Amino acid sequence: MAIYLVGDIQGCDAALGLLLDKIAYSPSRDTLYCLGDLVNRGPDSLAVLRRLMAYGDSAPCILGNHDLHLLATAAGVRKPGRLDTLGAILQAPDRAALLDWLRHQPLARSLHTGGQDYLLVHAGVLPSWTAAQTISLAAEVQNRLQAPDYQNWLATMYGNEPDHWSDDWQGEQRLRVIVNALTRLRFCTADGRMDFASKEGAGAAPAGYLPWFEVPQRASSNVCIAFGHWSTLGHIDRPDLLALDTGCVWGGCLSAMRVDGGRRELLQVNCHDLPGVLRPV
Repeated sequence: MAIYLVGDIQGCDAALGLLLDKIAYSPSRDTLYCLGDLVNRGPDSLAVLRRLMAYGDSAPCILGNHDLHLLATAAGVRKPGRLDTLGAILQAPDRAALLDWLRHQPLARSLHTGGQDYLLVHAGVLPSWTAAQTISLAAEVQNRLQAPDYQNWLATMYGNEPDHWSDDWQGEQRLRVIVNALTRLRFCTADGRMDFASKEGAGAAPAGYLPWFEVPQRASSNVCIAFGHWSTLGHIDRPDLLALDTGCVWGGCLSAMRVDGGRRELLQVNCHDLPGVLRPV
């Protein structure tokens, strides 16, 4: 009964298939936690969603910014981007079932295995948030996303303000900060003000900012946070942190970390020669 954490798939179903073959994944035996950005930019987002939905409880997923973008585009509140590869999903006969499954995935999950507590998010966690608070705040977004009128909320989801957390935030502002932190965060200040402009590696922080996980005395440091989203960061494996977006869609690797049994084992497939790989511009 192996447990794996998998980085950003982004529509690369061929790479996912190769990775699952390499780890001999069995949905009747193993569990595959996918850390968001299941879709977009890669060549076969439709196959990825169908595969993961079919695995059911054996493939718990969380939502990333590209997954939310798909839901917003499908709802007609967001225009398709120039590099989007979501058309096959939007035109699929099982579109409604796929989108319904997607919007019932959370923005954060907790996991205890091998004597270790993990917090699973797509992008990051603000310095003042504990692991338990992060799960609770993610549930607020999940509840709104599962409401019958969720399309109305999707229309208010986008924007960079507020750029920091306050317990006093309510309504659209509150949910927007939660979404931005969990699905877009890379750099923030020591007091938790977020930057959304820079997509470079950890050494290229804007003046006054630092990688969110390097903020001293962050409240979530007592658990290991596993995340994706940041392909220019690359793989990091340390007691309190697992970074698993290794840039498959950009010709890097698709990575899985086995975390059961008190051990960590990195397993990867090289995506460089697979069809549909993009090149950074």
